Amino acid sequence: MATSISARGSDPGSATPDRPHRTPPGDAPKQAWRSRLYRWDTKGSPYVFVAPFFLVFAVFGLFPLLYTGWLSFHQVSLYNVDQAEWVGLKNYTDLFTGPASDFFWNSVWKTITLGILSTVPQLMVAIGLAHLLNYQIRGRSFFRTALLAPYATSVAAATLVFALIFSPEAGMANWLVGLFGFDPVNWEAGSGTSQFAISLIVTWRWTGYNALIYLAAMQAVPGDLYEAAALDGANRWKQFLNVTVPALRPTILFTAVVSTIGATQLFGEPFLFGGQSGHQGGADHQYETLGVFMYDTGFRNSMLGRASAIAWTMFGLLLLIGLVNALIARRLRKSQ
Repeated sequence: MATSISARGSDPGSATPDRPHRTPPGDAPKQAWRSRLYRWDTKGSPYVFVAPFFLVFAVFGLFPLLYTGWLSFHQVSLYNVDQAEWVGLKNYTDLFTGPASDFFWNSVWKTITLGILSTVPQLMVAIGLAHLLNYQIRGRSFFRTALLAPYATSVAAATLVFALIFSPEAGMANWLVGLFGFDPVNWEAGSGTSQFAISLIVTWRWTGYNALIYLAAMQAVPGDLYEAAALDGANRWKQFLNVTVPALRPTILFTAVVSTIGATQLFGEPFLFGGQSGHQGGADHQYETLGVFMYDTGFRNSMLGRASAIAWTMFGLLLLIGLVNALIARRLRKSQ
């Protein structure tokens, strides 16, 4: 028995107090490989997970952006893209001071006016609706769901309905105008009337979306602030002005920037509202936005180089809006 115990204790692979357990020589490469694979998995998995987004963005976002920038320095036809002639900054100078400057600055002005007419009333109505829904009213869940119905409606369907409402022959808008004793209005032909109608479409589609954003921000405001204001004798209107609105400043800034960006890219509503003349923003270009002007230049007049210059000009405006947003946000953070 003693002999067997001593023989077993002398096994080189066994562990004793004087001699720790040793890994067999054949298992060492396997453990090193597993350890290396584990480190690769820990470090590389996040990049693998986000890689599809960057691949899709590179194909459908970055490449078209760079290719459009390259086309903006060329004179190229839609029907012969392979033959592009280098013209430098000529497409940009034609937009700002050249033969296309009148149409370009007209589209810039129409984009600004349509943006103001649609953004300002939209956000004001959205804040009011959110303030009402923030209280305990009957059917609150139904109204919250109903606010998203216009947002879920397609641009084509919404514009078609509003085009029928503002029809000069038998539209509901002229019926209402007739009740007050006025003559029928050709809404699409006038500059102010057409922009009013288009801005109403945009306001109808996006008010509910912004209202829900404001509602979520209002529900994050501490109730103690309202209780303290009520103890000081402030009614609901004063509570709204002195408590709710200051707490919503970052959210208001966010929605204003997003709505401004959307107004800069406005295309579907004016294009579809004008019918046969929608591709040029009306017969007299009375509601031609930058998006419509870019489409008309590139796909109707077959000037892809100039249309690319318009696209990059819009991109520059969006970058400027983002810069202004960053400056205002920084000032708000310092003031708080």
